[in-house]
Amino acid sequence: MNKESDLSKKMEISSPKKLTDVNRLTDVNRISTDVNRVLVIGSGGREHAIADALRRSPQVSEIFCAPGNAGTAQIATNVAIKDTDVAGLLHFAQENHIGLTVVGPEAALAAGVVDAFRAAGLPIFGHTAAATRIESSKEFAKQLMEAHGIPSAAYRGFSNYDEAVAYVESRPLPAVLKYDGLAAGKGVVIAETIEEARNTLKDMLLDETFGEGKVIVEDFLTGPEFSFMAFVDGKNIFPMPLSQDHKRAFDGDKGPNTGGMGAYTSLPFISEADREFALEKILKPTAAAMCEAGCPLSGVLYAGLMKTPNGIKVIEFNARFGDPETEVVLPLLQSDIYDIFYKIATGNSAQLTEPSWAEEVTMGVVLASKGYPGKYEKGFEIKGIENLQSIVYQMGTTFSDNKLKTSGGRVLMVIGKGVNLQSVRNDIYQEIEKIECDHLFYRHDIAHWAIEDGK
Repeated sequence: MNKESDLSKKMEISSPKKLTDVNRLTDVNRISTDVNRVLVIGSGGREHAIADALRRSPQVSEIFCAPGNAGTAQIATNVAIKDTDVAGLLHFAQENHIGLTVVGPEAALAAGVVDAFRAAGLPIFGHTAAATRIESSKEFAKQLMEAHGIPSAAYRGFSNYDEAVAYVESRPLPAVLKYDGLAAGKGVVIAETIEEARNTLKDMLLDETFGEGKVIVEDFLTGPEFSFMAFVDGKNIFPMPLSQDHKRAFDGDKGPNTGGMGAYTSLPFISEADREFALEKILKPTAAAMCEAGCPLSGVLYAGLMKTPNGIKVIEFNARFGDPETEVVLPLLQSDIYDIFYKIATGNSAQLTEPSWAEEVTMGVVLASKGYPGKYEKGFEIKGIENLQSIVYQMGTTFSDNKLKTSGGRVLMVIGKGVNLQSVRNDIYQEIEKIECDHLFYRHDIAHWAIEDGK
């Protein structure tokens, strides 16, 4: 493993070989690999948390992250390959005898990295490009839910700006507008006014802010949101602890949507009956529906849910670990995560036992660059992390000139564990005060649904 002095080290690779025949079935015995060497694809806090969980496995001898960040460089070897460079990632895995690859970001899944690795006979944890459509196409997900009676908000899809505006104008506000594609967690706007709806639709359909695509207009639902993640392999489902993300940028759930400003586990407003309903009526039917559609899931299914006055409904599906939910959920895992990843990657999930989770609560607060999720500057020095007692997962950092610096919108996430949320939250905010960087901001009310609003 790398030491802190090696944070800026990058591995050089030769030109990748051209990929061919990426649709062949996996044969995990065809290529000789060292099962103790693991490659984690991605560069954020989610990947830092995944690498940290893998580091706790006695079966893992060496971890690589592509491309990683300054945090992953402390526990793994960073490799200078973009997460969507499928050919480069495959070539690296083959040349370095990687026994297991774990995919973090949705962009890599949509680019077909799992298809390519499976065609080459390399074990990889994650969904195929076809299965990733449950996230990469909101319309596909909506049609799937509609066909199988999975509860969700009513919707209409549009590719024409004028038609979309006319529909919104004919409906009560607010309107939920979603870009039908990948948008790094920022492609959802809850328009409170017609003017805001017009501007959002212009951004998505005319200006193509996120790329060419459609827009989904959904009915507005009310109630607390929560995240339910599960390891999935076909119809085999292994649920994780529930968590709640905070999407809005500022305190009081104000401001624009972000990739997530904090998260926590232990949700007092979600009963065991609610959880059972979500598992039996949403997650399991969705996994079965994907099998029926010919694109079975083989990784993580993330269900973004809302407890409405009319019952629990799906807000969105993701085809991978949520971020920042992963950072608060994986520290609770007591089972060997390598075992889970490898058996699902090799089609042996039937041999898995139910994962064990610690009976603690966790909470994490994201520190983001000022200006995020809009324009922001990079390259500001961060001091004081070494003084924290809490877990710190790095999200958008780099190490240059012997200094830790900001390099992304979301920069750090400070995580605490304990017996109750109030004490954990108090500890986290005291810890954050030790971090020195004038160009960061954070929310002060993470877990308010469980603490203040629950009183």
